[in-house]
Amino acid sequence: MFQGAAALSLDAKGRLAIPARHRDALSAAGELVLTAHPHRCLLIYPVDAWQPIRDKVLAGSSLEPRSAMLKRLLVGFAREERLDAAGRVLVAPELRQFGELEKSVWLVGQGSHFELWSDAGWQKQQELMFGMGADLLPPGLEDLAL
Repeated sequence: MFQGAAALSLDAKGRLAIPARHRDALSAAGELVLTAHPHRCLLIYPVDAWQPIRDKVLAGSSLEPRSAMLKRLLVGFAREERLDAAGRVLVAPELRQFGELEKSVWLVGQGSHFELWSDAGWQKQQELMFGMGADLLPPGLEDLAL
């Protein structure tokens, strides 16, 4: 279960040092899949968690425009990477460009995977969330109590 948000830095080669609390789980997963998300962040999945999602996306029709676009984005940008001995993962240049990632980034746990945001993108998400006020809870979570 990946949770929590961490402000991190990409090094000069585009590598992301995974926080120590998540390294063992990600190392045990073997390969990781990094891909683009429609909200202009990146997704980081252990390969076993990614495969059912990939298979479902690929099952969609290539002739249906939205399905084809989703395939191009999620599968087209997908890259398999491994953590190196120092617990870092390479974020490929095309993924860094897509996510507008520079030095300062945010790694945000989403249960089965992570989102990787640029600092500006993450701040924008926070502003959007706070601006929603009472409309924040989506259908099905109206009775959520914290």
